[in-house]
Amino acid sequence: MTNDTNDAPRFADLGISPERLAAIEALGWTEPTPIQAKAIPPALEGRDVVGIAQTGTGKTGAFMIPALERIRVGQGLQALVLCPTRELAQQVAEDTEALARGTNVRVAVIVGGVAYGPQLEALESGVEVIAATPGRFIDHLQRGKARLKSVRMLVLDEADRMLDMGFRPQIEEILRTCPRNRQTMLFSATMPHGVHDLATRITRDAVWVEVAPSGTKAEGITELVYSVKPEKKAELLVKLLDEPGWEQVLIFTRTKAGADALKARLEQRGYRTAVMHSNLNMKARGRALEDFTEGRIRILVATDIAQRGLDVEGISHVVNYDVPLDPEDYIHRIGRTGRAGAAGIAVTFLTAADLGAFKTLENRLGRTFERIHLPEYDYAGTPQTSSSPAGRRGRHSRSPRGLGSRKLDELTPEQLAALLDPSAGSDE
Repeated sequence: MTNDTNDAPRFADLGISPERLAAIEALGWTEPTPIQAKAIPPALEGRDVVGIAQTGTGKTGAFMIPALERIRVGQGLQALVLCPTRELAQQVAEDTEALARGTNVRVAVIVGGVAYGPQLEALESGVEVIAATPGRFIDHLQRGKARLKSVRMLVLDEADRMLDMGFRPQIEEILRTCPRNRQTMLFSATMPHGVHDLATRITRDAVWVEVAPSGTKAEGITELVYSVKPEKKAELLVKLLDEPGWEQVLIFTRTKAGADALKARLEQRGYRTAVMHSNLNMKARGRALEDFTEGRIRILVATDIAQRGLDVEGISHVVNYDVPLDPEDYIHRIGRTGRAGAAGIAVTFLTAADLGAFKTLENRLGRTFERIHLPEYDYAGTPQTSSSPAGRRGRHSRSPRGLGSRKLDELTPEQLAALLDPSAGSDE
C-alpha cells in the first residue's frame, strides 16, 4: 500500500498500542497491508475473523498483532496458531517474537520431526503463544502434556492447506478441547467448500475479510512461460541462471527424487544449491532454509513443501521446473516471490506432456499465458520467435510432420508428444 491518498491507513490509525507500534516500526513495516488494515480492527475488539488473502500479503501480522495486544503475561497458553507445515509454524513463531519485542511474552514451536524434550519444557513453562502443526500438537494433547483451558485465541493459518493435507481429524479434536468462549481467527488463501463449512461452523458472528479473489496473484509478479523439451529443461535453467538479475532463486519440482537430481546437476555446474523436501529431517530442512535466507546459497530446489510458509525476502525468481498439477499450487508457488509489494518473476517450464494440465490451469485462473519459444529448447521444433523475456508469441515456420493445419494447443498432450518428440512424456 502507498500513501498516495489521505485515506491510506497507518498502523497508528488501527488502535494498536505504542508498545506494539514500536515493534512494528523496528520490523520496517511502514503501512498495513490490505488484509491487515481490514482484519486488525475487528480482531482487536475480540471479534472472530475469517480472512481470505493470497500468500505474501501479511496474514501473520493480521492475526498476531491483535492477539498479542490481548495476551496477559504469566497466565499460561493463550494463543494457539495451527499451521500446515513445520516451516510455516517456525515462520509464525519468529514473526511473533519480533512483534512481541519489549515484552515478556514467550513463544514456542511444536512440530514433528524434532525431539520431544525442548517442547515438553516449553509446554510445562507456560508459554503464552504456541505455533504448531496439528499432528504433533495432538500427540502432546493425548499424552496430557498440552493444556488448552487457558486458550483465549485460536488461529487456523492456511486452513485450506491443512485440510488438503488430511489434518481435519486433528483440527476437530483440538476444537473439541479448546474453550468455547474463545476468539477464533481462520485465514486461508482459498475458500473451497470444506474450508467455508469449517469457517462458518467454528466462528461466531465472524467478520469476513477478502482482499483478493481466489486464484489471484500478487501485484508485481511477472509470469513467463517457456516452451521446452523435457531433456532440455536443465540446460534452459542453466542459461537463465546465468542471466543478470537472477539473484535468489527458488525452484519447484514435482517429486523428491527430481529435486535431488536437479540439485546434483546444478552443483556439478558450479551453482551453490540446497534442497528441501519431506524426506529430510527437520534439522536438515532448517539448515537449507537458513542458508538460503542468509544468502549462503543462491538456489533452493524444493517440492511443494515450500510453496506455503516459506517467507524469504528478496527471492528474485520462482521457477516451476515441473508444471504444478493443481492451479492453486501454482498461485502459492509463485507467491514466494513478489512478497509484500516487491517485484518478482515467476518462470514456468512447459513441455508437450504438460499442455493438458496447463490448459486447466489457464482456465481456472481466467487468463492465457503467452509462450516464449527459444529454438534450441522449444518442444515445437524451430519457430521464428523472439527470445525476449517479455514473451512475445512466436509463429512456427512449419508444422511438424502429420500436424497439418491444426494448432498445437488443440492436440492432446499424448498426440503432441508423439508428433514432436517421442521422449517428451518422460520426466527428469
